[in-house]
Amino acid sequence: MSTIRSMALVIATPLVLAVAGLMHPGGLSRATATHWANMHVVLLPVFPLLPLGLLVVLWGRPRRDLPGAATVVAWIAAFAYSTFYTGLDAVAGIAAGTTVEHAHREANLQALKTPLYEKADVLGHIGAFALIIAVVATAVALLPRHGIRVLPGTAVLLISGWSFIDSHIFWPRGVYTMLGLALGFALLNWASRTDAPQSPKT
Repeated sequence: MSTIRSMALVIATPLVLAVAGLMHPGGLSRATATHWANMHVVLLPVFPLLPLGLLVVLWGRPRRDLPGAATVVAWIAAFAYSTFYTGLDAVAGIAAGTTVEHAHREANLQALKTPLYEKADVLGHIGAFALIIAVVATAVALLPRHGIRVLPGTAVLLISGWSFIDSHIFWPRGVYTMLGLALGFALLNWASRTDAPQSPKT
């Protein structure tokens, strides 16, 4: 895969989510409920694609060694992120938005939203921590072949991944988090294009 194509693949999803974050309502109310629910319907197939930034640089059949085992761990963690974070999107986004949109005028919106938010937070936290695990496993898989070049991208991804735990894509921190993930994926993709220097044989 060409460098330009792979770079486009790894940064596309976080950049789309950053743009979406600029349009994301700051809170869920009767006035924003329709927008809130519809936006999360549109984003439902987008959030699961975020780990592409890791899967692209891990492309290929894993070997029976430590980097190969780390690759499998990264794949499993990326799948866990995609599964559980999609759950957050469905519960706190689509379900909560639809509930508020159709709630009776006299209904206590906070009482309706809170159980959904609490369940969604659990799903989202599992997903975000799974993404962090996938980042660490990817670094372990790439380090023997590509050396310390993978460390800057890994550091940016870990900082952004930690922010992602509670920032979602809300402006401003959530948008900056997505831009950080895009930068980290780009750095990791660049690093994976060059092998580490080999020690001279004696």
